[in-house]
Amino acid sequence: MRHDYILTLSCPDRTGIVYRVSALLFESACNILDAQQFGDEETERFFLRIHFDVPASLDIATLESRVAALAHEFAMDWKIHDARKRARLLLLVSKHGHCLNDLLFRVRSGQLPVDIAAVASNHEDFAELAASHRVPFRHLPVSSATRDAQEASIVELVDKQHVDLVVLARYMQILSPRLCATLAGRAINIHHSFLPSFKGAKPYHQAHQRGVKVIGATAHYVTSDLDEGPIIEQDVARVDHGATPRDLVRIGSDVESLVLARAVRWHVEHRVLLNGHRTVVFR
Repeated sequence: MRHDYILTLSCPDRTGIVYRVSALLFESACNILDAQQFGDEETERFFLRIHFDVPASLDIATLESRVAALAHEFAMDWKIHDARKRARLLLLVSKHGHCLNDLLFRVRSGQLPVDIAAVASNHEDFAELAASHRVPFRHLPVSSATRDAQEASIVELVDKQHVDLVVLARYMQILSPRLCATLAGRAINIHHSFLPSFKGAKPYHQAHQRGVKVIGATAHYVTSDLDEGPIIEQDVARVDHGATPRDLVRIGSDVESLVLARAVRWHVEHRVLLNGHRTVVFR
């Protein structure tokens, strides 16, 4: 009996990193199933993701202590993830449900191997949709006077439900710097890629008025810099002069759903490593 794990790490780039990590796994009787690496010449940092399995005779804590010793030598930021552990997600949504619906279907159909702990919203529009997928729904209304209490409820939900990742599936509320810090590295947002050109309400209508020829979406980690967190995934679709505002909304919704689903999958598969304000994504 063997169990598979994923090691992710980043450190200052130097010779011998792959050799030393591979040798450690070999000496621990581990079998490498897949490995990807990247050396960034600009930041002079090295990034590595190794998927490997471990014999039943090896305690994972023992392996972690061996990796810790090597990590100290190379000044590594590292983590070993249980590849078979299903991530628990909290989905936040407001009044646009296309991304929520897409994620719920992917999970229910087995396309996305995660567990959805709950859906939470500042509106009640998608309570029935969540119920149809047998997912708990929490109505968390918010106003300027109740924002702190509402965000405290989100944090409480994350803690009590052991949530690994919060997904802002078109959640149209600005998170406070405090909540952004609490969820650092474990919250993903999706938005159209017109920013900063077309801000505010009805961005697709604004884009139509300007005659845009390309529309797209961006999925990124949430930070206190609004819509400027490290980008995980982007995609675009071409449109022409015949596209109506309704067409742009429909096409944009499809792109947003696909981009968010990719970003969530790559995150829960531990394929995304932070590189300053950018990301390294091992696909």
